Amino acid sequence: MKRPNQEPESEQSRDGLDVLFEDDDVIVLNKPAGLPTANAPRNAASLFTHLTDRFGPDAFLGVVSRLDQPVSGVVIFAKTRGAAASLAEQFRERTVTKEYLAVVEKRFPAPLGRWVTWQDRLHWHEATRRAVIVDAGARRGDAARGHESNAERPPSAAVSAVTMARVSQRAGEVSLVELRPETGRRHQLRVQLAAHGCPIVGDRLYGGRLPPPGVPGQGIALHARQLAFDHPRSGCRQAVSAVVPAVWETRFPRLFPGADRSVKR
Repeated sequence: MKRPNQEPESEQSRDGLDVLFEDDDVIVLNKPAGLPTANAPRNAASLFTHLTDRFGPDAFLGVVSRLDQPVSGVVIFAKTRGAAASLAEQFRERTVTKEYLAVVEKRFPAPLGRWVTWQDRLHWHEATRRAVIVDAGARRGDAARGHESNAERPPSAAVSAVTMARVSQRAGEVSLVELRPETGRRHQLRVQLAAHGCPIVGDRLYGGRLPPPGVPGQGIALHARQLAFDHPRSGCRQAVSAVVPAVWETRFPRLFPGADRSVKR
């Protein structure tokens, strides 16, 4: 068992799971793009079903964080009810910090290296299964609004979405963007990037035109790079990181100059 303050290391397990950190309380994994976190259709695979197969149907497994199916990166599960309660409270109180990387199209609306903070109001439109930023059309036109009418985006249903973002590399028509969401709304980063003029590569749901970096239909260029939380048992701050998918570096070599996948970023 690894101590909570040990540096986590990724290891490919016997069942194909990319385990970044595990002890008696939690297991943290690097989810591949295209695999749901949980709640997959009947008889379909998900990260949750793989873990159930690994630990057995009677083992406790708490889903305390999720990533969209086409997104890759760090996901944490609780292995005890106490750990689940602790982590759920941390996510509720926003003491868990999250860092993402995205490859985006068009022009990021700030100079290279400068952090900007986006504060938008969005709501989830169930009929189209997508998030919509309220009044984004006033800034960016109908594409940012999702081509929906005012009746389809009731302001009363809107919630605050806050994200810090900066562009760290540019290469022709694409850029590498770092993201630090302060809230955790469904599709938050995807819709905010699109609304601010730079949709994620491969994310056709939100206006992306370029093909995805991997297998078509299985992923977009959004990756949860790091998750930091207070360990449920010790209280020690634990930061767990996952390198970007190798296909990103192959597809966008100018965004990852001198990349060395043996070293965590």
